[in-house]
Amino acid sequence: MTREQPDMTSQTQAKPNAAQTCTAPAASLMATLRADVGCVFARDPAARNLLEVLTTYPGVHAVILHRVAHGLWRRRLRYGARLLSFLSRMLTQIDIHPGARIGQRFFIDHGCGVVIGETAEIGDDVTLYHGVTLGGTSWSAGKRHPTLGNGVVVGAGAKILGPVTVGANVRVAANSVVIDDVTPNMTVVGIPGRVVLPKAQRRSGSAGASNAGVIDLDHHRMPDPVGKALACVLERIAELEQRVACDGAPSAEACRTCDPDDCVEPAFVKPFMHSPTYGGKSE
Repeated sequence: MTREQPDMTSQTQAKPNAAQTCTAPAASLMATLRADVGCVFARDPAARNLLEVLTTYPGVHAVILHRVAHGLWRRRLRYGARLLSFLSRMLTQIDIHPGARIGQRFFIDHGCGVVIGETAEIGDDVTLYHGVTLGGTSWSAGKRHPTLGNGVVVGAGAKILGPVTVGANVRVAANSVVIDDVTPNMTVVGIPGRVVLPKAQRRSGSAGASNAGVIDLDHHRMPDPVGKALACVLERIAELEQRVACDGAPSAEACRTCDPDDCVEPAFVKPFMHSPTYGGKSE
């Protein structure tokens, strides 16, 4: 009775050798690191050459070390990952938990004081400036840090807290505090963060737009919704004071609707400063 021999072909093909197992992830890691370094030249005009970027940019150092630490974390080498992350923080002053998931072409400009929590998720082509925190608001395990979509720019000192989702191509102004979800292509400013600008003026990164696919780094050009609202109030007060001074009584005319985007400082400074109530002289 002949004993049937097992077919070893399928077993051999199904189990790759050690060289194949190690080469593929290494190639992917190197491609990712090259993209991380290459994106610096597109987003920082001060970057002059590759040697300068590799040796003097702490944001690049932090991202490279995080890629390695995250690989250890995924392989459940948790202590080694945390130790490498700790050493990276000592070197760069950037604290990225090795469990954080970061996409391609991630750039941290200047970098000092950046904190990224364990369950944070960051998409492709994201830019963070110094002092940014992607933090949690709960002591419970599970998802407790923000998710950032592709192309997000977060200004210096901004805080994004909790398991909120910031949509693609969003700009977060410097020192803002974001605690709610933000829809794509919006601009957020203030504490707490608020979406600003009318729809016609909001930045557009959608397909077909003139700046589609372009990362908008003008995070310093942010409107001030609170300041504009106060400007509207002061303008209205100056207008009412002038009516009282001329007629002796306020007008019965209904208060007009004020568009904060139309109320700017030049529209109210002169009548306000010349108001008799505030020490000025009426014309």
